[in-house]
Amino acid sequence: MFCKAILLAFSAASVVLGAPAPAQVTDTDVLQFALTLEHLESAFYAQALAKFDAQAFADAGFPDWVRGRFVQIGEHEAEHVKFLSGALGAAATQACEYNFPLDSPRAFAALSMPLEDVGDSAYIGAAQLVSDKGVLTDAASILSVEARHAAWVSSAVLKFQGWNGPFDSPLSPSAAFSIASLFVKSCPASNPPLPVKTFPPLTLSEAAPAHGALVGLTFTKPTGAQASAPAFVAWFDGLGVVFSNVTADGQTVVPPGLEGTVFAALTSVDSGMPTDDTLLSGFTFAQFPFDSHVDTP
Repeated sequence: MFCKAILLAFSAASVVLGAPAPAQVTDTDVLQFALTLEHLESAFYAQALAKFDAQAFADAGFPDWVRGRFVQIGEHEAEHVKFLSGALGAAATQACEYNFPLDSPRAFAALSMPLEDVGDSAYIGAAQLVSDKGVLTDAASILSVEARHAAWVSSAVLKFQGWNGPFDSPLSPSAAFSIASLFVKSCPASNPPLPVKTFPPLTLSEAAPAHGALVGLTFTKPTGAQASAPAFVAWFDGLGVVFSNVTADGQTVVPPGLEGTVFAALTSVDSGMPTDDTLLSGFTFAQFPFDSHVDTP
């Protein structure tokens, strides 16, 4: 179900390119970016819960408390929107029109977990851009709630693991936006430019591939100076990055050892930490569920 739901999400979504990024990122820019993500999450829960009532969740095999918890998460996201909008005042980013693949309660649940992971990782990645310690504290308070959401959905609802590993992956604003924008149809022209660089989308042929599997990649080939650059897949797993080669026919072998929600993007380098200058595509995500296990001596 996870694989089908996520592939549907990426095949059905449309990409909206943002305005040019500000030359210098301010705390206001970061808050507007955070509000953009919170608007998306809030709309995601509002639309799904309006479409699927308690009986729909029951028919999908969920116990009655699952929908109730999703209602609470939706209220959290709406409160985040209210809080950030209040902080920004007249400069607040407005909600966009969205395109979520909400075919069933299970598809909704399968997509909610990685979306919460994106929110969590976006706050981590943007932390270094914040100069005001009060703003940073407020963002950290939201970040921890997003992480709890993701853990609950993954473990209690989807019956996967409750965490990815000892570290979560930081995503730059451009990286997080490249995923969020897949679910945006259009935005108000009055919205301020976000501190992001836009990239063409990347799709994996499997959203939950096996380690060592050969997976297909769908992406737009680079033009200009990057047209002849070699392509690699960078797999962001916690604070580390693992690379795999891209074949001439657009396939790659999934590296071993990846666990939980892992973000991936095409890059022209195969070492170090990829940057906006070395990325060849936007980000996608893959899921690598793992059982409880312990290492014995």
